[in-house]
Amino acid sequence: MTDISENLRTIRNKIAKAACESGRRPEDVQLVAVSKMQPLERIEAALQAGQRVFGENRVQEAQAHWAGMKAEYPEIVLHLIGPLQTNKAREAVGLFDVIETVDRPALVPVLAKEMRRQGRFLPCFIQVNTGEEPQKSGVSPQELTSLLDLCCEHGLAVEGLMCLPPVTEPPALHFAFLQKLAREHHLENLSMGMSVDFEKAIPLGATYVRVGTALFGER
Repeated sequence: MTDISENLRTIRNKIAKAACESGRRPEDVQLVAVSKMQPLERIEAALQAGQRVFGENRVQEAQAHWAGMKAEYPEIVLHLIGPLQTNKAREAVGLFDVIETVDRPALVPVLAKEMRRQGRFLPCFIQVNTGEEPQKSGVSPQELTSLLDLCCEHGLAVEGLMCLPPVTEPPALHFAFLQKLAREHHLENLSMGMSVDFEKAIPLGATYVRVGTALFGER
């Protein structure tokens, strides 16, 4: 049986160690617990162990997990870490607290309009397809500047960048590249690193690490 509380302790210790060894403060690296496809009892165990920041891939599944839970735990911060269809923008803005996957120009005006309509101006990250993989979401590095300009035009608050490195390449190369892009564009936050590689992302500036399997066990 998965011991969520013990796993959480282990992950937080690893985050703290990686941060200290790279001259950073552990509190500057936030753990996003990836709760997609997890049963409610595991999510509740993480909540009881003190975790309050969670990530979900799909709007519909997130509604099933969190619609009632957010009322019970008002301090929960919910990140959308999966692709967002424009027809789900209304639900996403109503439920999530951070949108990590602004990945294309068509999404920007729709999100901005919905945020104005609901009066919820959420922080956003731009997802960069650092490996330029055709099957993956994310803006190409060459088009990042124009997407940032478009977000600015529409009043979207972009606070950082996010990436999913190719599984066939060393992740640190992509983390370093994303860090370079963030510095060039004066962005402070980086969402990068998952269960298998978050300790490599922290020395390269990750401010959010997205951990699922190492915390909750296999889905």
